[in-house]
Amino acid sequence: MKSELGQIWLSGGLDSANKTFDGMLAKYSDKYPVAMKKLTKCREELLAFYDFPAAHWASIRTTDPIKSAFATVRLRSKRAKDCGSRATTLAMVFKLLQSAQKNWNRLKGFELLTLVVNNLPFKNGEQVEKEASDRNVA
Repeated sequence: MKSELGQIWLSGGLDSANKTFDGMLAKYSDKYPVAMKKLTKCREELLAFYDFPAAHWASIRTTDPIKSAFATVRLRSKRAKDCGSRATTLAMVFKLLQSAQKNWNRLKGFELLTLVVNNLPFKNGEQVEKEASDRNVA
């Protein structure tokens, strides 16, 4: 079941994800009715990332970006516990994060963020053009 959930999550598109989702529901509904009911109820939310640019999917799917960003800080702050004032500790954390950011992965499709922020619609990872509803009515 875990691998099938992963297949939904890593599908190439919304149609493929829905097909895998439906297959999993049919396969496991008898054995795990409560879990399948919950998945059915939350289906729209679980597949919501397909309404963003495809270039962003890998970043959206990541499980814990904050934990990895602060791993360096956590390592050093545990070693330097109670070694200085609050201001010294904040300065150390700032410099550690400043140094660590050189190795952070940049967001793929950064130029598409302006479209997302401006609420332009995406479907299945592609931008959807709004249709003119009153075109040549007369």
